[in-house]
Amino acid sequence: MTFTFTGKKLEVSDELRAYAEKKIGKIDKLFRSESDASVTFSAERGRFTAEVTIRNNGMFYRVAETTSDMYASIDSACAALVRQVRKNKTRLEKRLRDGAFERTSAPVPVPEDDDEPAEYKIIRTKRFSIKPMSPEEAAMQMDLLGHTFFAFRNQDEGDAFSVVYKRRDGGYGMISDADE
Repeated sequence: MTFTFTGKKLEVSDELRAYAEKKIGKIDKLFRSESDASVTFSAERGRFTAEVTIRNNGMFYRVAETTSDMYASIDSACAALVRQVRKNKTRLEKRLRDGAFERTSAPVPVPEDDDEPAEYKIIRTKRFSIKPMSPEEAAMQMDLLGHTFFAFRNQDEGDAFSVVYKRRDGGYGMISDADE
């Protein structure tokens, strides 16, 4: 597992780094291939937050835990990650298909628009590959990331561009490309 550590409003000590690598490294045994872990430590008003994001074969697992001790935050985050990985790995194997974790996808180029009006200022741009999956798998991935929407190619509709989103009533909605 490759680690990336970031500290917000605190210095990441070697002891803290070693402790996090040891605890989070144990989660690597749940994956079949190499994974990347991004760990962000932050402190605010005596509360310490450990935010861990693990990327493995296109799947993202994200947890943020806040306690009064940074080491306890790391422990809580690791326990939550193990629960999340096991729960969703089992769900994928049962509900979807075998080999869901071995799938790889080629990056999809994102076109750049230079014709945007001057009053709209884009502050941040992200690029990612949009892979084919079912709407259920996309909703699960959205929940794993803790986001309110998720863009994907809908394999049930001939790889049409689609977006699933979390509704205010707790349900899910989906927007699909009408041209396809």
